[in-house]
Amino acid sequence: MLKKLFFGGKIEQKVIEKIKKHIEILCSACETFRIALEKQDKNLISNVFELEREGDIVRREIVSDIFIGAFLPFLRPNICKFVEIVDNALDAVEDAAFEYLDLELDGEIRSDCIKIANINFKMCEILSIAFETLLTGKDLREKNLVIRIYEKKIDEIKHDLMRKLREKDIKNFWEGKIISDFITYLANVSDIIEDASDYLQIINVSMR
Repeated sequence: MLKKLFFGGKIEQKVIEKIKKHIEILCSACETFRIALEKQDKNLISNVFELEREGDIVRREIVSDIFIGAFLPFLRPNICKFVEIVDNALDAVEDAAFEYLDLELDGEIRSDCIKIANINFKMCEILSIAFETLLTGKDLREKNLVIRIYEKKIDEIKHDLMRKLREKDIKNFWEGKIISDFITYLANVSDIIEDASDYLQIINVSMR
């Protein structure tokens, strides 16, 4: 029954493949940004912007296909919401990348930001696995739990980072604002991925 509802026909399969691609783009954006931070290579940031644009195109295609009839009506709002949340995560990566262009991170602050970026990437990978699990009709709770644990870890790093920033010499208001916004966007990626994971669980429950 589950497969019949979710894999209803060719158009549903087409949308599912595009959703997988959308999540893959998010993974690629997070990985590219992590590498840019690790190597301090700001030339890679343009790739993050390009991936965000690609993700936006795929999001529009998915929503268009759903509105022309993919999936049963009661599933459509939650699937659209999930896709929108994944796109919001891409936007947050782009926002963090944009702020990074004007930053020079050093010492422990740079190290902590790399840790957050690395966990964001791992959370994307788990989200991709959770989506594949949804397609099989299996329980998602274990994947959701892993994502929640990662999100909690990022919260801890963020709070520690904010404490370190309060002890750092800041040259002016704008330097402080840019680094604060950067860390907020970077940490916000994990919050949004956690929301996406929750929506997968809602979709899973709605199909039972």
